[in-house]
Amino acid sequence: MLCLGIESSCDETALALVKDGRLLDAVLASQADMHALFGGVVPELASREHYRYMGPLYDTLMARNGCTAADLDVVAVSRGPGLLGSLLVGVAFAKGLALASGARLVGVNHLHAHLLAAGLEQELVFPALGLLVSGGHTHLYRMEGPDAFVTLGRTLDDAAGEAFDKAGKLMGLAYPAGRLMDELAAGGNAAAIAFPRPYVHNETLDFSFSGLKTAAAAFLDGLPADCRWPRPLRSAEEAPPILRDCCAAYTQAIVETLLIKTGRALDRHPDLKTLVLAGGVAANSHLRRQAEELMRRRGGRLVVPSPRLCTDNAGMVAYAGWLLTRAGGRHDLTLEAVPRGRPLPDDLLHDPPRQTA
Repeated sequence: MLCLGIESSCDETALALVKDGRLLDAVLASQADMHALFGGVVPELASREHYRYMGPLYDTLMARNGCTAADLDVVAVSRGPGLLGSLLVGVAFAKGLALASGARLVGVNHLHAHLLAAGLEQELVFPALGLLVSGGHTHLYRMEGPDAFVTLGRTLDDAAGEAFDKAGKLMGLAYPAGRLMDELAAGGNAAAIAFPRPYVHNETLDFSFSGLKTAAAAFLDGLPADCRWPRPLRSAEEAPPILRDCCAAYTQAIVETLLIKTGRALDRHPDLKTLVLAGGVAANSHLRRQAEELMRRRGGRLVVPSPRLCTDNAGMVAYAGWLLTRAGGRHDLTLEAVPRGRPLPDDLLHDPPRQTA
């Protein structure tokens, strides 16, 4: 079964081919340099860039693999959550391609696809606890199977990735700040600054990072006037020790907060022996290392994709679409794009059971 995956939920235009659960090839056009001029993603510009890139990327991917539309069995598309204009470009392209080729159309939950991405590289065993940490979302899920996710906790305001991005902007780090902040944190002293572990003194599995962002802003505002560094900062070599310490302390505060709630979820669901870590922030080396240590202490297993599959990509969409199709799922041409802030409807159609003689 050959499945084409289409990802356009934010600022990455990506397509990939998965055949029988194996990633064949992928193409991607990043808009990071353009949005860096504004310090963040501009939705209208993002959707226009998706429109510009989608067709040429499709042609490149199919030609490179000697495929035509007639060879496709499934067209899977990220239908939400995300930026509505960006999602609409991908969904419209997927609908047209499915209609023209006769391929099955499958709309994929972008968040679930992140958590399933590790299945392209290693075995996923269900049930499992899923920790999704991205720029727009921080969720804990009980993963019963590839198409069965139960939400245990979510962010109430800023997601962890958003907290990283906003703090990076306050620090004057070049956009996107995540990779540089990770590098700076490795050379700093996390104990030098006492940032809070937000929203942990309760019994819930929800997250809140807005207060941590405020604490970072207050610390930076309180620095002496002569404590300066180049802005935007593009290289770790130019960072003073105080900035390295700030990155280390801030990163550790986020990581510890995530793992406190994760440990609480594991305590409440003792049958879960596997933690699936996913999303853009899952590429953070400190989070990966400490999550692995958490599961080692508990006698469990950490499953995390390689960094290239942590950020938005079409391989995860194609793989999720392949899994849903294998289970008999599909959508028709009434499939809608669902922006961030709206729940995705449970509108997956299922093939009727086959009659046996």
